Amino acid sequence: MTDTPATAPTSLRLRFAAISDVGRVRKDNQDSGYVGPWLVAVCDGVGGAARGDIASSTAIGQLRRLDVPPDGASPDDLLTKVAGALHRAHDRINELAEQDPALDGTSTTATVALFDGARVAMGHVGDSRAYLYRAGEITRLTSDHTFVQTLIDEGRITEEEARVHPHRNLILNALGGPGDVEPDLFVIELTAGDRLLLCSDGASGVLDDHRLADILATGSPEFASVELVRASLEAGSSDNVTCLVADAVDAGDPPAPGEAAEPLLVGAAAERRLHRQRGGMGAMGSLFRGHRSGDTGELEPVQADIPDDLPYAITADPIDPEEARYAPRPPRRFVWLKRLLALVLVTGLVWIGLAAAWSWSQDQYFVGEEDGTVVIFRGINTELAGFSLSEPYERSDVRLDRLGEIEADRVREGIAYDNLADAEQKVRDLAARQSVETDTGTGGAG
Repeated sequence: MTDTPATAPTSLRLRFAAISDVGRVRKDNQDSGYVGPWLVAVCDGVGGAARGDIASSTAIGQLRRLDVPPDGASPDDLLTKVAGALHRAHDRINELAEQDPALDGTSTTATVALFDGARVAMGHVGDSRAYLYRAGEITRLTSDHTFVQTLIDEGRITEEEARVHPHRNLILNALGGPGDVEPDLFVIELTAGDRLLLCSDGASGVLDDHRLADILATGSPEFASVELVRASLEAGSSDNVTCLVADAVDAGDPPAPGEAAEPLLVGAAAERRLHRQRGGMGAMGSLFRGHRSGDTGELEPVQADIPDDLPYAITADPIDPEEARYAPRPPRRFVWLKRLLALVLVTGLVWIGLAAAWSWSQDQYFVGEEDGTVVIFRGINTELAGFSLSEPYERSDVRLDRLGEIEADRVREGIAYDNLADAEQKVRDLAARQSVETDTGTGGAG
């Protein structure tokens, strides 16, 4: 915990947004999120067939009670509130499991930020994450409670190797299950302009700190949260993706256009609430579903021998119903090559379209005027981006000043034909009219 004064003046407020997406692989969303004036919280349910969505939504139901004005609470008081809410959520999930054996083994991660107008009291369990983006720099605030994080801490693997490690989804600490929960607790001082990101591992598992910083540097909280989800799915995330973004702004700043005025509930918690309101009908789908919609099914568990000293959250190694949903997958290969081929394909289609249009235009003609003389032009009588889409093809000795006023105006505007023969016939007609009008004019003068 950082050294902070007993109380802090309420000089800041939060401007926030949240989005949760089931993704392109999962059939349901086990993430839940909540963001309001005083609280930001994300939970990622674990349990597969044991309904991780129930665990995460239950936890959010307990944690969201923290979203009340702090009333001058000290940092220790804030941390006590966060710890108490996490323990209540842990106990409530276990109570549900006792009442329904089908929920045995369900649990959830939880990352919580309780705001008091000047700082946030953080509580963390599992592998969801919290980041602070400040003055162009990103800082990871939480440490994953996972097996691979212990390997990183011991210097045995790197962060990049952890992203594709076969046991990267093995969680050592979670809400729900036997034993007591042991959350990480600490306080972070905020300044105006700070941006907080709380997200599930569906985002942090595929986007490195540099990419996260690039996205957090842009736009409003709503824009950043949507872009984070989109980028995660584009990067190949096979998980649910939940991102909550909150900006610390001066308390006196007016609301921004489109700024959320009420707390936001997303993911499984929002779906279950909507489900109850509709009497069991309806569910929320994916905002970025793409072409892989529908039920992806479940794989049958493959049992394996587990060492006795592994933590309680690990029940199979590594493939059980949950591991089938969070199965280790290396990042997509040759992404750059696929994008290059797509670019080549699009470029080729555009070129073919332009070539077809150009070929058609070369069969078009119009009778027009150049330097006071009637000329047959090849192409279309128009300009595109300052470039003429026609060129002189045949010149004649017919002069506009020897034609009638109406005929001369038509030539100046351009008389279009879809073949050369008709255009040449028109010029011959104009030449004949020029001779007649010249003869008539000469006779009148005599």
